[in-house]
Amino acid sequence: MKKNLLAALLLAAGMAFGAVSVGISIGPPPPPRVYAIPASPGAEYTWVGGYWYPVSGRYVWHEGYWSRPPYVGATWIGPRHDGRRYYEGYWSGPRGRVEHRHDWDRDHDRDFHR
Repeated sequence: MKKNLLAALLLAAGMAFGAVSVGISIGPPPPPRVYAIPASPGAEYTWVGGYWYPVSGRYVWHEGYWSRPPYVGATWIGPRHDGRRYYEGYWSGPRGRVEHRHDWDRDHDRDFHR
C-alpha cells in the first residue's frame, strides 16, 4: 500500500511540475515569386533572392536585394522549409555563420536600393 501511495504521489508531482508545450505550424510557404534581378551595383555585392518568411502566423514576402556580405568570403544561404520546419537564411563562410536580421542591412547601410 505504501508503494502504491508513493507511486501516486510521484506521478502527481510529475504532472504538477511537468512542462506543457504547444506549437503552431503554418505549413510550407507559397512558391517563390518570379522577377527579374536588377544589375549588380558592384563586384563586392551579393544577390539575396526574394523569399517568404513567417510573421505572426502567416508568410510575408521579402523582396530580393543586393547586399554586401558581412565579411569577405561569406556566402548567402537562403531560407528553406523542409516540409515540417522553416529555417532562416544566414551568411556562411570561413569566419563562421552570421544570422540574418531583416533590419540588419538597413541599419548598417548595406542594402543597395534601386
